[in-house]
Amino acid sequence: MHHMIKGANVGLGELGDGEAGTVIVGLGWESPTGEGDADVSVLLLGEDGKVRDDTDLYFYNNPSAADGSVQLLGKTPVGEGSEDRISCDLTAVPEDVATVLIAASRYGELRFDELHEVRLTLSDSGGDPLLCYPVGDPGPVSALIFGELYRRGGAWKFRAVGQGYQGGFAALVTDHGVDIDDDAATETAAAPETVDEPSGEEPPTTAATDGTAADGTAATDGAAAAPEPASAQEPEAPAAPAPVPAPRGAADDAARAARPARPRTAKKKVTRAAVPVKSLAESEAWHGARLFPVSALKSDRDREMRATSVLLAVMAQVPEFGRRLTAGFGAPAGRMETFTEVALPHGDSPRRPDGVIRVERAGKLWTALVETKTNGNALRQEQVQAYADIASRRGYEAVVTVSNDVALEGSPLVEVRVDRRRRNKVALWHLSWAEVTHQAQMLIRHEGVRNAAHAWLLEELLHYLRHDNSGCHGFQNMGPAWVPVRDGIQDETLCKGDPRALAAVESWERLMRQVSLGLGGELGQRVLPVQRARRGTDAVARRTEMADALCQEGRLTAELRIDGTAGALGVAVDLRTAKIRTSFDVTAPEQGYPLAWAKRLVRDLAEAPADLHIETLTEGGDTGPRGTLEHLRREPGDLLPRSGERITGFRLSLFKGMGTRRGNTESGFIRSVDEAVSRFHGAVVGPLDRLYGKRRTGARRPAAD
Repeated sequence: MHHMIKGANVGLGELGDGEAGTVIVGLGWESPTGEGDADVSVLLLGEDGKVRDDTDLYFYNNPSAADGSVQLLGKTPVGEGSEDRISCDLTAVPEDVATVLIAASRYGELRFDELHEVRLTLSDSGGDPLLCYPVGDPGPVSALIFGELYRRGGAWKFRAVGQGYQGGFAALVTDHGVDIDDDAATETAAAPETVDEPSGEEPPTTAATDGTAADGTAATDGAAAAPEPASAQEPEAPAAPAPVPAPRGAADDAARAARPARPRTAKKKVTRAAVPVKSLAESEAWHGARLFPVSALKSDRDREMRATSVLLAVMAQVPEFGRRLTAGFGAPAGRMETFTEVALPHGDSPRRPDGVIRVERAGKLWTALVETKTNGNALRQEQVQAYADIASRRGYEAVVTVSNDVALEGSPLVEVRVDRRRRNKVALWHLSWAEVTHQAQMLIRHEGVRNAAHAWLLEELLHYLRHDNSGCHGFQNMGPAWVPVRDGIQDETLCKGDPRALAAVESWERLMRQVSLGLGGELGQRVLPVQRARRGTDAVARRTEMADALCQEGRLTAELRIDGTAGALGVAVDLRTAKIRTSFDVTAPEQGYPLAWAKRLVRDLAEAPADLHIETLTEGGDTGPRGTLEHLRREPGDLLPRSGERITGFRLSLFKGMGTRRGNTESGFIRSVDEAVSRFHGAVVGPLDRLYGKRRTGARRPAAD
């Protein structure tokens, strides 16, 4: 790997095997306080050192170029800090762009000299390092140009710049021709994790010192010249009184409306949950007081009443959360109120739904009745039917059911008759407790909410839902058909067309949807099961085909698609051998030699479990040699086909024993599948995705067997 010093440059063709294509730029640093955060930015500059227009700035509000030339890949924790990675496809950079400038900026009063090991790394598309530039002491600056990729004689080169700006992000981008639409002082004064909303005001005129490099150096060899150092400027004159603006007229308004949109640099204000501090309790047996206590819950009726009240109260008090849950039901965005203990007339005696949701928007009301179940209690058809009739008569829009069950496409949990004589049509919606937990986790763990009190409420809700006594644990039972199907497959007595096989397939699909919600909540990404079927096949027909395949082959299969990861995570359960297989495919690089591919893959899996199975994929869809990682660490060449067939990729698999019971106990089937998926992603898929990104993983469909 090539090591560089400030001001040095090198041709990319001298670093790799050939002409540069796609490179991965990594900006890294470490912080002893754990608060070492910064935002990266990329500018595409012309020969004059300026952007062609404001869209040539790529940052947190504009992370990727439409032509694929620049893509901000996000942060990866490294040691005591983090590393930001940027993908630059140099073959897609427009011809009139001479320089790709790589920079980063910090918030408020934070400076880069508070960070340690500030560095830039450059790797090829396969993840192999090409060069490293340790910035050294960047100085007390809040924005820093790490380096630049630039053209010379038709070839791409890299220069180590290390130029700082005391005026921060606004000074850096305006110095290169970007006309931003936010007050630069707003971002400078913002706290590290709380940044003001866009103000919409005109940017003030930047002082000369804001655009000055902290070290007073000027870029050379095609780079845009830095402003003159502050020490060389004339003494500042006494500040003149600020002019009073004249009243704005109609012509000014028209000109303002016609002005093209400018980049908005201010982040949305986000307040995350406070980091827990050390408890003052004398022993671990002491438990803090909770807003929603669950220790005294004994009966199912108590659990249902408490769960309904807790959920509806948090929905009304945390607008982001309430809107997240009701948007899918067709509810408008507006002021929400929720109610419990409501009595509605129905025949001889009033009906008491568990709750009511009302949303007001522009003087109109949207209303939904809520029926809640906890533990393994199922929704009753006659009860939901009665609520649908009441809602239709009173002009309400929906009936929402909440339980631990998971609704499937084409198979409603409860069949409700629709009276077509009534003009008001009532929609029936279902919400799983697993979905409620997922949405709360996404907000509080990954996306943040705007109010600290709201963050605390969501934390209390999560604690409540996950408590053993809450009864809100999601899908917990594979159903009465599971054990007969399992035994029938092992005894080879299960016949094609057995309705119990279809019930087992439906339970499997519910489990995969819940596993997707759990994994997505942990990662902060959307995870969805992949439904592969012939075009035109409906959901019921697809499950019937899966049930027939289960009777013949004794296997249940699924694929999970994770946002940000190209490819799918395969899950297969063989009921004959009682084994769970999780798998993922890694494509072979486009350049290099097969032995080098095998060695690199084994090296990149250094932290993976020793019992990980690796098999070679060859042209034509066949599988070649295979072996465990423990063996291949000594002999990676054993992955090469002896017949000389072309290698297209490698399949990575882990095997785990299947739980036998139908529930979610220690020896239960549900828990064994959940643990298998979580372990495989944490030990294999996640680390590989951080190493390779989208360009190396998952171009092939993973096998489910």
